[in-house]
Amino acid sequence: MDERHQPLPEARQTLFARTLTEWRTLAILGGPILIAQVAQMANGVIDTVMAGHASAKDLAAVGIGSSLWMPLFLFFMGMLGALQPIISGYNGARAFGKIMPATWQGLYLAGAGSVIMILLLTHVHPVLAILNLEANTARITQGYLDAFAWGVPALLLITALRGLTDGLGHTRVIMAFSVLSTLINLPMNYIFIYGKLGLPAMGGIGCGWATSISNGVAALALLVYLNRSRVYRHFHLMSDWVKPDLPGIRYILGIGVPIGFTIFVEASMFSVIALFLAPLGPVVVAGHQIALNVVSLLFMLPLSIGMALTLRVSFLVGAGAPDTARLISRSSLILAAATALVFALMLWAFSREISALYTRDTDVRDVTVRLLMFASIFQIADVIQVTCISALRGYKDTRIPMFIMLFSFWGLGLPLGYLLTFTDWLVPAMGAAGFWVGLTGGLASAGILLGWRLFLYAPGGGQVVAVTSSGDE
Repeated sequence: MDERHQPLPEARQTLFARTLTEWRTLAILGGPILIAQVAQMANGVIDTVMAGHASAKDLAAVGIGSSLWMPLFLFFMGMLGALQPIISGYNGARAFGKIMPATWQGLYLAGAGSVIMILLLTHVHPVLAILNLEANTARITQGYLDAFAWGVPALLLITALRGLTDGLGHTRVIMAFSVLSTLINLPMNYIFIYGKLGLPAMGGIGCGWATSISNGVAALALLVYLNRSRVYRHFHLMSDWVKPDLPGIRYILGIGVPIGFTIFVEASMFSVIALFLAPLGPVVVAGHQIALNVVSLLFMLPLSIGMALTLRVSFLVGAGAPDTARLISRSSLILAAATALVFALMLWAFSREISALYTRDTDVRDVTVRLLMFASIFQIADVIQVTCISALRGYKDTRIPMFIMLFSFWGLGLPLGYLLTFTDWLVPAMGAAGFWVGLTGGLASAGILLGWRLFLYAPGGGQVVAVTSSGDE
């Protein structure tokens, strides 16, 4: 076990010193996660900008294609995300012999997920017909997805192997290969989109090929690293191969499917809101998208802290240190609240300057400024709920939090937002701001319910269940 990344707690430390030590560990784990998240987001930005320079139809096609593959990927990403707390728990318990069997079951799930994603993405004609797209735009969209589908196995392979590297506390590994993928994607986009090096100009379709190639190269490089690096000499993929194990797969799915479904529900909710706002006109939609983009960028930091918290809590539970796990899960709420407050004040104070970075249209700016005021409060609720749910994932408690988030988003936040946006039932119709108020209310309820469950659940400790090659749990 590499104690530089996941140190064991020192019982002789004061409460304050232990808290600072745990926060430092979160920073060590979360920093590389943050860079990896930013690199992955940069890929989407690069695709959008470069496709937009090709033509408006190419930009539209890539945007539509991304909106189709992203929810599918987020579901499988969440499902495979169960590997991180599972392996981190084994690492803490020094149950090293259980790590590779769990990893291989995750790889089998990644393979099955790849088949499902490829079949769905290469047969989206009915969906495109429902959207009633112009013929050329539909052609480019399908071509983009067909090209993107070739890289799906590599994408899910990296996601599964992240469970191994992050679970061992080596979060810099995925950071490095995420940056590598971004660095490859940029020149590949240039070559395929605009037709360089003797290739025909493919426009938006070229984005799909560029993404597939960059993911493929990154996946191959990661495999070589894991099989050649001295750091992983005790976790060798090839020599530690195990056959598919149904009980082990069920265990991963039991933890991972609720995570994937939760992420899918959140992503789909924002898509639904965008559709609801469409009748309000392009100015309102543009302002809403800018506000959402800003919040999404700021959310990268608390999300990274949350992912690090999941790893740390599961490690401490596995190491037989439930008191320290309880300490870090609760004290992280203080860290999260402080971060959220700083971001909220930034949005409140610099809303006009932020809006000016995105657009010169004064009407769009005015809408954006107003929405950013509400988004600042939304930010606080969002950060608190992601911290609570991340800690619970560290305890491998995912099913009840899934239902809490489903209720908060679809049972409370979305209906309340709709009423505030379009009706005078509660207050005079607020326009797009109504959805931000509704979502804030939904996330606040999620934070309260998840926090309540966390404070009740933490003392119980969350038991580490073994995944073995024989299927015993």
